[in-house]
Amino acid sequence: MKFSTVLSLLAVAGSSLAIDEVVNVDYTSYRGTTLSNGITQWVGMRYAAPPLGHLRFAAPQDPEPVEGVQDANRQGPICLGTGQNTNQSSEDCLYIAVYSPSNATASSNLPVFLYFQGGGFNTNSDPNLNGSGIIRAGEFQMVFVTLNYRVGPWGFLSGEEITTRASNNNGLKDQRKALEWVQKYICRFGGNPDHVVIGGGSAGGASVTLQLAAYNGSVGNLFHGTAASAQSFGRILTIPETQYQYDNLVIRTGCLTSNDTLTCLRSLNSTFLQSVNINTAGGGAPGSPLYMYSPVLDNDFLTSYTLSGAFATNRFPALPAIYGDSTNEGTIFAPRTTANKSDSATFLKNQYPTITLSQLRTIDALYAVAEQFPNSGAYWRQLSNAYGELRYICPGIFISRQYAARGQARNWNYRWNVVDPAANASGTGVAHTVEVNAIFGPDNVAGTPPASYEAGEINAEIGGVIQRFWANFIRNLDPNVGGGVGGVEWANWTEEQEGERRLLFQTDGAGMEGIGEQRGRCDEVLKYRDVLRQ
Repeated sequence: MKFSTVLSLLAVAGSSLAIDEVVNVDYTSYRGTTLSNGITQWVGMRYAAPPLGHLRFAAPQDPEPVEGVQDANRQGPICLGTGQNTNQSSEDCLYIAVYSPSNATASSNLPVFLYFQGGGFNTNSDPNLNGSGIIRAGEFQMVFVTLNYRVGPWGFLSGEEITTRASNNNGLKDQRKALEWVQKYICRFGGNPDHVVIGGGSAGGASVTLQLAAYNGSVGNLFHGTAASAQSFGRILTIPETQYQYDNLVIRTGCLTSNDTLTCLRSLNSTFLQSVNINTAGGGAPGSPLYMYSPVLDNDFLTSYTLSGAFATNRFPALPAIYGDSTNEGTIFAPRTTANKSDSATFLKNQYPTITLSQLRTIDALYAVAEQFPNSGAYWRQLSNAYGELRYICPGIFISRQYAARGQARNWNYRWNVVDPAANASGTGVAHTVEVNAIFGPDNVAGTPPASYEAGEINAEIGGVIQRFWANFIRNLDPNVGGGVGGVEWANWTEEQEGERRLLFQTDGAGMEGIGEQRGRCDEVLKYRDVLRQ
């Protein structure tokens, strides 16, 4: 047999072998763990250099080469967040995790789902999310990736000093770095770099829209579809508008006496810096916002606002997409003590300092005082409903409209209205991002999922339906291709008003619905997107 033939046979044999637990990623090799459920995981892998010392507040850099094989069997620490202690988190946090079917080969070319966790860009709220459930729902025909990215001042401190000598929007640039890492290395884990779907919930959903808008809508081949839950649209400030954040941090740390305040901030112990890392009011707001640090309009990564800029003017790639929300997006954010119109208006003004008095009056008229609950202010649910639509639901509807206007037929929207008895009794209802527990499976998420989502409970079956829809979309860029959803057809969102229909998930099943009275409210509050800097 010719030597060339032998080499060819060896190459074919090698491509058909299951991927080894040890995977080379050029700068080092990582040893993963084969689980009993048919999935191999590599967790705690560096995708960027530790952002320490002179790299604090800098754009992410390539990891340094490390000889030998590194164990990838423990999750890396999550990133420091605003107001968090350093016991459970670290500044050295830029780690990525990959979950792949254990029988995947180097030539499997499996679809990839990369998930951005939420947390308002001030925390990592879904640490160590496990991809096993969504992979099983996808019949072991996908690779799952998740990562930590910098948040709070570590990822989003801005101002003149940061702009001239460091880097803005580093949390988003961390995400971009991870996407580039996937393009380079995911094939070595059995994934297809030409079939990457990005997703996320809350700030993770916002991250999806921000990555679509980044660099004036230039995504290249980094991803090919999007699936977002509770996509968030907070305010986006300009660099001058964020200067107060930098200045306040300099004052609180004692760096005001330094001739070089940025070098001083970089020299501080992270534990000390965290001790003075707090939310403060700014921009004319009467009080502190829920989330102070956030993406900024830097004319580099972000050249325009997202909702009122990139999406309103069609400067984004209209890739196949899912967007949607739960029914009661605002209940976990609005203070339960909200007692009157003044309390409600103050909360909204804290989140959106540029909102006008006229707009606040209109919002008050649009949203009637809602159902009352024990130990809650009379205006709690009124504010919850207004904030939920203003920040989450109505922007999601607007984006679906823009996709349809661009002629993208692979464009779907949903409403998650699956009632958990305990949450319903408490008044929080079908709360913000609760569907993430169903999409990944209640055994694979951080925190405590609703008891009714567990196997054998009343919401387990419908949870499996949305999970399968998600898996179908990841694999086929169409939630209806792949089956396993009980015969439900998820119609796409179209440009005609009667085509503005979304899939309604409820305990007893799923079916299409129109947006009803929500259309009028959304048409009104969406007029505010420019003023709100969304």
